[in-house]
Amino acid sequence: MKLHKEGKPLEKLFRLKENHSTIKKELLAGTISFFTIVYIVIVNATILSDAGIPYTAGIVATVFTSVAGCFIMGFYSNTPIIVVPGMGVNALFTYTIVMNLGLTWQEGLAVVFVSGVLFVIVSFSKLASILSSSIPLSLKEAITVGIGLFLTFIGLQKGGLVVLNEDTFVALGRITDPQVYLTLITLILTIIFFAKQIRGHFLISIIFGTLLSFLFKQTSVDSNLLQQNVLQSYQPVFNAMSFHKFLDLSFWIATFSLTMVIVFENIGLVFGQVHMINRPNAFNRSFQANALSTITSAVFGSSPTVSTVETAAGIAAGGRTGLTAVTTGCLFISSLLFLPFMRLIPNSAIAPILIIIGGLMLQNIKHIDLDDFSESFPSFLIISFIPFTYSIIDGMAFGFIVYPLIKLILKRHNEVKPPLYLISFLFLLNFLFQTL
Repeated sequence: MKLHKEGKPLEKLFRLKENHSTIKKELLAGTISFFTIVYIVIVNATILSDAGIPYTAGIVATVFTSVAGCFIMGFYSNTPIIVVPGMGVNALFTYTIVMNLGLTWQEGLAVVFVSGVLFVIVSFSKLASILSSSIPLSLKEAITVGIGLFLTFIGLQKGGLVVLNEDTFVALGRITDPQVYLTLITLILTIIFFAKQIRGHFLISIIFGTLLSFLFKQTSVDSNLLQQNVLQSYQPVFNAMSFHKFLDLSFWIATFSLTMVIVFENIGLVFGQVHMINRPNAFNRSFQANALSTITSAVFGSSPTVSTVETAAGIAAGGRTGLTAVTTGCLFISSLLFLPFMRLIPNSAIAPILIIIGGLMLQNIKHIDLDDFSESFPSFLIISFIPFTYSIIDGMAFGFIVYPLIKLILKRHNEVKPPLYLISFLFLLNFLFQTL
């Protein structure tokens, strides 16, 4: 009787009976979702550190951002969708917005904030459907594939498998290098865990990779690092946004591109996930929750959040309501207890995750009509230029400019929606300004 009374507030808040679920199912689903996605804490912090955000602070920022994202999604939309800083979007933040466009990471966080505001405007209006219908499926999928190859390239570099070469630009690293063979061993283990669909495969592989690094004496415990005041190191990152370049063209190029990526990516992800739980009417509030969480990303000091594909694991375990997402968010808070150990994880344990995630994103190429040159060639340009130029924005630009051009040449201009012409013109304008 006591348990029944205690469960009433949760029943009222998350409408468990109406969604054919129970507290036990939701807690289990939230726990499973957590273990499938917790690897993001380490991987995201590693990528953010390349932008200049201190690694420890990046871990804390990722945790707080994930907690906020899951709570907003759970309480606002009452769906089991897990929201954390997105893979691919973090690469856009670090390697394009900061490294390529020359913004500081503080200015990059301001870009995330403004993009979040624009995302909110889109999500609470009809702009979402207008933009989504304007961009061809082939270009959307090409962006995903291109980012996947980009992540793989970054993973190969972090693992020492690809190194700089004066004659050929890049070359294979030395197999006898400890970092290289530790990365290869960890990659093989990760492939085995993933192929066998072992729950928490990425987390387990990171643990194995770290232990291997200790075993081969490539990583050691720094007592000073373990005693470091975590919150003190995080303080300079919290609400560190800088709007000094708000009026610069580079700021708005970054904002425009980031907004496009997070809007298109989340439209696809949220749409698929609400259909998995047979609640298509939950799309609007879920999409809006996603947008709101992007603003919190900037405040906490992280790249933008997305609805994760790992949500499927929680749904498969019976998650049907926001209690699943809230449970995952609570578990993210507990992960801070293991922060001292997280800081010991080497690149050889992170690289395999990036490589495999990149490979998974490559699967989206099957949605591109490769038999139609007007669809396949612009997609090819996006896919190839993103990793080769080390810039997601430049890769997108080439594809978006060429797409309407080919359609016009083939007298198929009726296949191009008016907003796409505007987007293509803005990308072209960006290139022209770069030459001045």
